[in-house]
Amino acid sequence: MRKSVSVFIFLLVLMLTLAGCKSGSNLASNPSDDNTNNNGNNDNGQEVAEEEEEEDMKLVYDSSLEGSVTFWTFTPDIYVDIVKGFNKEYPNVKVEVVGLDFGDMHDKLQTTLAAGSGAPDVAQVEQGQFARYVVGDLLEDLLQPPYDAGRYQNLTSEYNWERWKSVDGIKLLGMPWDVTPGVFYYRQDLYEQMGLPSEPDELGEFIKDKDNVLAAARTFAANGIYMFEWRDSPAVQYGDAIGYYDSDYKWLRNDEKMAELLDFVKEGNQLGWAPQMSVLFSDEGKQLVNQGKVASFPVGSWGARELKNVFPEQSGKWRATTMPLGLNVGLGGSTFVIPSQSENKEAAWAFVEWMNTAEESWKVFVEYSVEPGWKHITALPWYQEHSNEYLGGQNDYALYDKIADQIPVRRLTPLDGQAWPIYIDRVAKALDENIDSKTTLQQIEEAAEKELGPEVEKLKADLGN
Repeated sequence: MRKSVSVFIFLLVLMLTLAGCKSGSNLASNPSDDNTNNNGNNDNGQEVAEEEEEEDMKLVYDSSLEGSVTFWTFTPDIYVDIVKGFNKEYPNVKVEVVGLDFGDMHDKLQTTLAAGSGAPDVAQVEQGQFARYVVGDLLEDLLQPPYDAGRYQNLTSEYNWERWKSVDGIKLLGMPWDVTPGVFYYRQDLYEQMGLPSEPDELGEFIKDKDNVLAAARTFAANGIYMFEWRDSPAVQYGDAIGYYDSDYKWLRNDEKMAELLDFVKEGNQLGWAPQMSVLFSDEGKQLVNQGKVASFPVGSWGARELKNVFPEQSGKWRATTMPLGLNVGLGGSTFVIPSQSENKEAAWAFVEWMNTAEESWKVFVEYSVEPGWKHITALPWYQEHSNEYLGGQNDYALYDKIADQIPVRRLTPLDGQAWPIYIDRVAKALDENIDSKTTLQQIEEAAEKELGPEVEKLKADLGN
């Protein structure tokens, strides 16, 4: 789809389509009626354009499609109802859901792709693992026929679209699915007790200023309360937002803003603003939360789910707002890939396409804290008006959607996993020994060049650079 579609038109068409359309393999093709003549009438021309846009957006499924799909996932429970919904539209396509352990699944996928046989028709791949499969022709380019996924580009953010591409940005190797925006969860009662802004919008605006963040951290520290869980959070999260390398394998984590944030976290570390442990997944961290010694922490948008599961008795005390310093970052997410060796590509694409575009599928996904990466879903009233009782009735989905739309584009590369320890180990040393931030960043870049340089040159050569 190449046209910009208004939310109103889309929602209208979507409702009509869901009410009356049978299934098919994709959206209707873009019409190109060369015989249309508006005779100079602007109103009529607009009506024609709107009609074409409506045709573009019709969800048309081919219920006669037959086939089978083997689907590998590390979250199989989610897909029980998803497959049932899919089979309402595609009754003749059998989907076998194979649940595997997270690490085992990604390792097995890499092995079978390299071997040229044994891979599934579709696999759910997590963001941190995606780069393992982007070199070579292991995965289908979904921009090419018969998929033609490019018609969906305007329905997702640039961030969510670009991160699933090949390193050179040419091929779309994974279908955009969810987003996991970084969110700042906080105890409203503790912020209020300390005389700090406590309403979500008010606090979000307040902590855009680094001096305000430090003042709040200082206030909490004086009362034995932590503001963060990890001492290096803002610097690391900026790194998460920009990535490690760009499309030409140029190192990205040595710029002025990174240096400023590294200086900033040094100040926070001196205040003792973080216990340096997970407050959701470690016993010591949980004890701190139960004792009222954790005021806030940044994490992905699944944080509300985990808070409710781990601390149900604190319902109504927590809220969510934007991350400090105006940082917008994606903290995870997954995609669906179709291996090139699949022998059931048409059925595989029907399954992938339906899961991403159907409202019925998203009503299931959000129950598992999977946030939609699709604008035609996030624009729907049931999504925008969703309120979270645990968060005091806050419209949490609307907040997540607002943040997700502002996440900057980053590129995922095969070297990201190796670059992480090079970066984080030296950041830790800088905090421990108070090493000059610009010196630290230069040392990190030089270490990356020394350790990863040969691989960088090989990857660049593969790209023709």
